[in-house]
Amino acid sequence: MFPFGTGHSSISSSRSSLGTIPMTVQSNPGYPFKEIPVPFGAGHFNKIGFTLSSNLPSYHSTSSIASQSQSNGISLLQNQLNMQNTQQPSNIYPHINPNAPFSYTQPVYYRRSISDYMKRGTPTVLPKEDFDARSDSEALRKAMKGFGCDDNGLIEVICRRSNQQRQEIAKDFKTHYGKDLIENIKDETRGNFESLLVALMTPTLDFYCKEIYDACYGVGTDEEVLIEVLCTLSNNEIMMIKDRYQELFKKDLEDVLIGETSGNFKRLLVSLLNANRDESGIVDPEKAKADATQLLRAGELRVGTDESVFNSILCQRNYEQLRLIFKEYEVMTGHSFEKALKNEFSGDVKDGFVAIFRCVTNKAEFFAHQLHKSMKGLGTNDRQLIRLVVTRCEIDMVEIKEAFERLFGESLKSMIKGDTSGSYKYGLYALIGEQRSS
Repeated sequence: MFPFGTGHSSISSSRSSLGTIPMTVQSNPGYPFKEIPVPFGAGHFNKIGFTLSSNLPSYHSTSSIASQSQSNGISLLQNQLNMQNTQQPSNIYPHINPNAPFSYTQPVYYRRSISDYMKRGTPTVLPKEDFDARSDSEALRKAMKGFGCDDNGLIEVICRRSNQQRQEIAKDFKTHYGKDLIENIKDETRGNFESLLVALMTPTLDFYCKEIYDACYGVGTDEEVLIEVLCTLSNNEIMMIKDRYQELFKKDLEDVLIGETSGNFKRLLVSLLNANRDESGIVDPEKAKADATQLLRAGELRVGTDESVFNSILCQRNYEQLRLIFKEYEVMTGHSFEKALKNEFSGDVKDGFVAIFRCVTNKAEFFAHQLHKSMKGLGTNDRQLIRLVVTRCEIDMVEIKEAFERLFGESLKSMIKGDTSGSYKYGLYALIGEQRSS
């Protein structure tokens, strides 16, 4: 480590487990970007000794474990793991889009991903080719200088850059004009359009932390926010949020949640906040049957419900194992596990468990349901709508739009059109990859 004042920078490896190493995917041939950073919220990369390579979705071993298994006495479980990861798993690539910007290729040192983003994610907001922070900050200055504000000018820059690029623009803007870009935006815009632009200009990790803070310290507790964040992110991302929350607000997030929630919902959030989910991707069919049986005995086969069994299994098993458990449960009972959750629980804990179930089975459908909930009925929950669009537009918004139309028989654009207006509406259009005229 270089001493302070030498002009050298040092990189501590102590926080590498919290995601400081940039994670990237390579783009498809013909797409302008060769390598694209994986945004916060897209998932965790699990090092198990295998990598996904080439433009065809298939697994290739990066180690000699398989060839040495006879001589070194490797366990049956490890042999099964090798077989699972040297072949294409079933149902992971049901609809490969040849026009998607990613080739689903990982560097060897990141091994296999368990992220839905890496499997099939297609965002609607991508990093701009030939990005120039200087020219973008000049364009924003011009849009906000003088009498009135050019909202279209703000949309064309802020809503069409990645979060990483927006942070570079903010830094350049402050360097050249001596003004904080977010504060300048607040001075020149109003209402939901202002809220949308401020959310976009906030670093994603800070944005999540602020949403949690406001959810806990506003008028009442907004449980929807806590569910959306803690039930959908990886261990790595949850740990980053805990650390950053402490830095920003000088409070321990677990203590905050314990003070703001109660009962079974509080225990669910504390379990998730521990970030102790198995992320190995290893499946065990016999254990899945045992867990399904245990869930059945803890719920439908007894008077009352043993919430702790549901909490333990849903918060600890890896997604692949949970899918197997859900299938076993349906075979045993003749109905879906989601139906069982709705019958056995109520209130916030039910919503939390259902959120985990939907994220495991189809994360795009979970977020489609959340978007629909933000706009259905009288009035629009604009804060939820903004949060969902801003955090998912760089990850899997194409899948979410497809799921939305499939589930509700209406396009996401059409519903946004009916519930929003003006520059706010056009900013949302840009973020979800829709044109104004169509």
